[in-house]
Amino acid sequence: MKLSQSLPDFPWDSLARAKATAQAHPGGIVDLSVGTPTDPTPDLVRDALAAASQAPGYPAVWGSPELRAAIIGYLTRRWNATGLRDRNVTTAIGTKEIVGWLPTLLGLGPDDLVVIPETAYPTYEVGALMAGAHIERCDDPDRVQGAPRLIWLNSPSNPSGAVASGELLRRWVAFARKHHAVIASDECYGEFAFDAKAYSVIDPIINDGDITGLLVVDSLSKRSNMAGYRAGFVAGDEELVTELVALRKHLGMIVSTPVQAAMVAALGDQEHVEHQRARYAARRAIMRRALEAAGFRIDHSQGSLYLWATQGRDGRASIDWLAERGILAAPGDFYGPTSLDHVRLSMTATDERINAAAGRLTS
Repeated sequence: MKLSQSLPDFPWDSLARAKATAQAHPGGIVDLSVGTPTDPTPDLVRDALAAASQAPGYPAVWGSPELRAAIIGYLTRRWNATGLRDRNVTTAIGTKEIVGWLPTLLGLGPDDLVVIPETAYPTYEVGALMAGAHIERCDDPDRVQGAPRLIWLNSPSNPSGAVASGELLRRWVAFARKHHAVIASDECYGEFAFDAKAYSVIDPIINDGDITGLLVVDSLSKRSNMAGYRAGFVAGDEELVTELVALRKHLGMIVSTPVQAAMVAALGDQEHVEHQRARYAARRAIMRRALEAAGFRIDHSQGSLYLWATQGRDGRASIDWLAERGILAAPGDFYGPTSLDHVRLSMTATDERINAAAGRLTS
C-alpha cells in the first residue's frame, strides 16, 4: 500500500461541489475556506529579501547568527522569554514542516501516544500517523487517558480561535513533566488574540523559568504576511533543538539565505504586525455581525484569523447554505469528530470580499 493511502483524504478536496456552487454566484466567490494571507508583504521584508538575493553558498540549518539573535529578541520582547541562548532556537520551513515532521524527528513510533487538541488543525494527526504513532484528542490534562510522548498545544487555536488561559497552560506543563513528555506549542496565531490574553509556554509565568521539554513552534506566515516565504522557527529546550538541527541537516530542511534575511527584518519590526492586527479586527467585527444577523452563533473565536460558527445543524448543510450565497467556508469535520456542527470562516480575504460576504449574509 502506498504511504499516502494510510493518511486521511486531503480535506479541501471534498469542497469541490460547494466551491463550484459558490463560483457560480453572480458576484463571484468569496473564499473564506483557507487561511491564506492576501494583504501585502511589508516593504521592509521584501527589501531585505532582495538585498540578500546574492546567495551562492549554502545557508545554515541553525539559521544565521543574525536570525537566531532576532528570534531571541522577538521572544524576549514580545513573549517574556528569559535566558534564551543561541542554541535554544533554530529555523523551520514554515510551521507546517515542524508540525508534520516533529513526531518522526523525535523518534516516535507505534508504541507512542501523541495528544492533540479535540478540535485541531489536521496536520497534527497526519504527523503522528506518518510516524506510526497513536493519537488522543483532549483539551484538558486531567482527562488524558494515556501516557503521551508528545503533546501539541495550539493557542490561539486553528480552527476555533479559542485562547488558552495561563492556568490551563501551566497545568499542561505540569502534566507533561509528570509523564516526561515533550510539549510542542504551536503559537503561529499568537499575535492575533482579540478577546483574551495569549500566553506563550516559553513565558516563565507558565513554565516557572524551566523550558526543559518545551518547544515553541512559530511562523511569520500570518504575523507578517509571509506565507509564501515558508519562514518559521522553533525555540525552547536546548537538547531538543540541537537534536532537531542534527536531523534536519541530514534531511536538507533548510531555510534559504534570502528568506532568513527577510525574517530578521520582520522579527525586528512590530509596527507592521499591529497594522495587520487592526485589519483582521475590523474584518472580524464586520463578519461577526453579519453571521449573527443571519442566524449563526459564534463560539470561542477569541483569537486567530477565524470565526467558528454554527447554525445548530450539520456543518456540511451550513457549507451548502453559504455556497448558495457565493461564500466558501471550511466544515468542522475537517478538524475532528467533535466539530461536526461548525464551520470555520477565515478573515484573510480582502476587505472588498469580506464586505461582499457580509452584504450577502444580511440581504
